[in-house]
Amino acid sequence: MSYTEAVHAGPDDAWHGVVRDAADARFQPEAGRYHLYIGHFCPFAHRVDLVRHLKGLESAIDISVVKSYPKGDDKGWPGWRFNGERGPDDVYPDATEDKLFGSKFLHEIYFKADPDYKGRYSVPVLWDKKEGTIVNNESAEMLRWMPAAFNSLSPEGPARDLDLYPESLRGEIDSISAWMQRDLNTGVYKAGFAKDQQTYSTNVPVVFAALNHLEKIIHKNGGPYILGQSLTELDIRAYTTVVRFDTIYAQHFKCNLGTIRGNYPVIHEWLKNLYWNVKGFRETTNFTHIKENYSKSHADINPLAITPLGPYPDVEEGVNPDFGSIKPGEMRHPAVLERQKELYGGS
Repeated sequence: MSYTEAVHAGPDDAWHGVVRDAADARFQPEAGRYHLYIGHFCPFAHRVDLVRHLKGLESAIDISVVKSYPKGDDKGWPGWRFNGERGPDDVYPDATEDKLFGSKFLHEIYFKADPDYKGRYSVPVLWDKKEGTIVNNESAEMLRWMPAAFNSLSPEGPARDLDLYPESLRGEIDSISAWMQRDLNTGVYKAGFAKDQQTYSTNVPVVFAALNHLEKIIHKNGGPYILGQSLTELDIRAYTTVVRFDTIYAQHFKCNLGTIRGNYPVIHEWLKNLYWNVKGFRETTNFTHIKENYSKSHADINPLAITPLGPYPDVEEGVNPDFGSIKPGEMRHPAVLERQKELYGGS
């Protein structure tokens, strides 16, 4: 499909537009042209907001932030809400009103782009003010092209120079991304939303097999990032899941064979370094939104909607920069080790 063709095939399709700095591009980088809709709770929307911060695009791309709850009925209707939905005093901290249209619900944005839309009303959503439509609502796609698309708008220096998908590392990034998305990023959901014991017991070991594997990769490469000295999109993919792990996945999704801070010292150090030392990671992480979204949006899992206080602190301080001196951890549950061998050759 060429860049000038429609990016939305119909009511059952998502939007797959690409912003490119090229004369023939339908969507070109222009300051103030695009508006981003996110939820601080969502790990996939978090990816895109992280890119926005890392590339210094906060002033070029404004955002609207939906409330963390309620989401709606078991089919997700009416979906995510904005501040002001129930009047001027309806304010959820760190959420916003819909800054473009004053909408009450996110689904209204989708219907502006396609009145017959039949899909999910998810975040993130990148909106084009010039054409009055959605550009893209697929986080993995945006994570891939967004870091380079707006380089002309990034401030000169480290932000503009940052390449999250460098050509020399693309083979490794693609290989790791495939299993990370399958086994970790969505793996926690396969376990957490399991409707029976067998499904749960099948999927939880996969999550910890992935963590075992990631622990060894970071240690082998010497940190402070997954592939060593280069911050790449892998760090963003992993961070938005790992930073939620002890906070919500271990408890709410019953991924409790272990914790990051208790069982994975290398991943823990990697997480602390990103959170405390790399500008953008702490600034885009909102633990209140994360905790309240999961605990108050899944009545079948947590019917009393009680939000856990811990763990405390959210992310521990003090970073050891010598990753080589850290002894890697491992979850040695037999089912985890079996899945690790099947999926990654036991490495």
